[in-house]
Amino acid sequence: MAIEDMVKQLNELLTKTYEFVGEKTASELNASMETGLLANRLEAAVTRLSVKGSVYREQLKRGSGYSAQGRLIHNLQVMLSLRDDLRAGWTETVVELVHADTYSDFLQMADGLLSKGYKDAAAVITGTALEVHVRALCLKNSVPTAVAGRPKKADTMNADLKKAGVYDGLQQKEVTTWMALRNSAAHGGYGDYDHAQVRRFLDGVEAFMKKFPA
Repeated sequence: MAIEDMVKQLNELLTKTYEFVGEKTASELNASMETGLLANRLEAAVTRLSVKGSVYREQLKRGSGYSAQGRLIHNLQVMLSLRDDLRAGWTETVVELVHADTYSDFLQMADGLLSKGYKDAAAVITGTALEVHVRALCLKNSVPTAVAGRPKKADTMNADLKKAGVYDGLQQKEVTTWMALRNSAAHGGYGDYDHAQVRRFLDGVEAFMKKFPA
């Protein structure tokens, strides 16, 4: 899903929330069943458009024990934070914006390019999907994705996932090999690999994502 579509969804829900709140008093909000339903919709939207371990989901948890009115206001604030960060491009990584269906879209795009002979573009896009997935696995397994406020490199996250026991050393080495191919493609080393290697790269990354879902 594109960022523009995400923002549009959030804006539509925001409009509905403002229309409902209108001139209602705090007691009227607490007495209305619609208040709780809207709070749930806001929570669902933030959950749907973020990933496990994101700051937005953590913020949602803090309002779980509030009154209906309190949850509505709290969840609205979290949703506004997510929307504004999306619009400003301030989310830490692509991981905060997309889910596994987008990873699949990346691989489908790479497969289409490869079938037409564009091995280099296919390698770069497959590598991007791989890096996004590795970061998502870190978030899922509570492995830090930044150090001293700066995002970690893909190789570092790969090693950290192995240390955390998410996968073994053989899988780590395979991911390292894939990342090396991606780096060659991204930096113009087009003679370092051939069409068949990119095919194995793409198929391998797809299998890796299925075996270790994020």
